[in-house]
Amino acid sequence: MEQIIARINELSRKHKTVGLSEAELAERDVLRKKYLENFRRNFRQQLDAIEFVDDRDGNSKS
Repeated sequence: MEQIIARINELSRKHKTVGLSEAELAERDVLRKKYLENFRRNFRQQLDAIEFVDDRDGNSKS
């Protein structure tokens, strides 16, 4: 994932300075999509790991 982020940042810097070719724009889109898929998967795992506890009776609920 670190390599994907590094490449996205590299393409972003290049886009701001000299612009990107069509191939680089396509690469950037693919990398962004991979990053977002990974982010969503990790976030979903974090949400699924949360347990709710009812303070009134001490029972946990998932």
